[in-house]
Amino acid sequence: MTRPTPKDVKVIAHVADVPADDEVATRIANSIGPAFDGFAPISGTLPFDLEPASFLLAQIAQKTEKVSK
Repeated sequence: MTRPTPKDVKVIAHVADVPADDEVATRIANSIGPAFDGFAPISGTLPFDLEPASFLLAQIAQKTEKVSK
């Protein structure tokens, strides 16, 4: 996880079909950069079970188990 550059922001905005000129991309990169810096020391050390996208799958599995019992 590295601090995004204005160029990175423009590419991501383009993929999302959101217009972002150079000034906007620079402001976004400068505003979210400190958050990336704050997480840099623990980047790559969190266990995969803490990954938020799997939360929904875990909830569905629990509901299925309760219904089956």
